[in-house]
Amino acid sequence: MTREYAEITVIGEDKTGIVAGVTGALFERGVNVEDIDQNVREGIFRMTLHADLSEMVCRRETLREALADVSEEHDVEVTVRFSEDRDRDRIAVLVTKETHCLEKLFAARDDGQLNAEITVVIGNHDDLEPLAATHDVPFYDVGDETGVPDEDRILELLEEYRADLVVLARYMRILSPDVVFRYEDRIINIHPSLLPAFPGAAAYRQAREGGVRIAGVTAHYVTTDLDQGPIITQRAFNVPDGASVEEMRIRGQPLEAEALVEAVRLHLDDTVTTHWGRTELRDAADEDGYQLGLPDDVGDIRPAEPRNRDISATGTSPPNDGAG
Repeated sequence: MTREYAEITVIGEDKTGIVAGVTGALFERGVNVEDIDQNVREGIFRMTLHADLSEMVCRRETLREALADVSEEHDVEVTVRFSEDRDRDRIAVLVTKETHCLEKLFAARDDGQLNAEITVVIGNHDDLEPLAATHDVPFYDVGDETGVPDEDRILELLEEYRADLVVLARYMRILSPDVVFRYEDRIINIHPSLLPAFPGAAAYRQAREGGVRIAGVTAHYVTTDLDQGPIITQRAFNVPDGASVEEMRIRGQPLEAEALVEAVRLHLDDTVTTHWGRTELRDAADEDGYQLGLPDDVGDIRPAEPRNRDISATGTSPPNDGAG
């Protein structure tokens, strides 16, 4: 039997009775909650449930109506997404001024790498409007003269374009819990460092000042903790002696675009799952079809010996290092 699932998201002011109201409505209709996650940040309550519908005793529309009653009773937003609501996911891309990640996303869409539509581009500046127009995608500038975005407008647009996935393609603003909670595990960001090293702003500068020999980029799910969400893909590059921040940026930007697209592809293919702050490939996933980190051929040049060994049974002593 093919199992049917639903994802139910609840957002609102933190108060008692919400969890009982939602889970009670599901139980009464034969819906089995397989996973539940909840959080409170800045007074906003968020709960996400993954539910098995295989033994549900009502129609989908009846379930929606029941949850709408819970929404009204507790003054919260309740969103239900069924696993087969549509054949192709809808992507909303958030941008600031840098072109490379958005260009790569459009290229991946056009050559069939992404089983999704890019339905809208939202910027906190208008610099990338011509690029979106070139690819026949509507663009909205939601920033003021300093680039501070109107998040209420962002939420309106995400709802209007029915976004299934939000991609931050070098979007240089921190999203509030009001946005993050509504799209839990459905916002992917690209950060220009090998997280968890060098989170926050000016990551290339941080890496240069830290004297690293290898730097890199990370695509990750967004949480309310800055640059600490579950890591999906990473890429690395060598940092030559004397490399400037700009030279590091030039090396890193193509990898930013590549890692971001790979992370989006993994998400759309339903290949990764998140558990306890980590992403893992699903059992049925073919790892050979994706690049999560370094390419496979790195193994051909990586030394295999020596490794630590147990010498207590042989009676031999480790070499004298001259100390003491």
